[in-house]
Amino acid sequence: MAILPMKMLEESLNKKVTLLLKDNRSLEGVLTGFDEYMNMTLDDAEENGETQRKIGKIVIRGSNVVRISTK
Repeated sequence: MAILPMKMLEESLNKKVTLLLKDNRSLEGVLTGFDEYMNMTLDDAEENGETQRKIGKIVIRGSNVVRISTK
């Protein structure tokens, strides 16, 4: 059964999530906030993929996110 995106974000607050972005990058971090446009803030964010790097606190524009999954 599918879950609505906003409900999933509410349930994922302060938990580790993985975001797949339009450019095929993957970001992993703790979801600390979001708004009605699904813009999100992550703490302790890391980029995974071809290059791996620690980013720290980051704001992600909701229109760039393809998939959200929880850990």
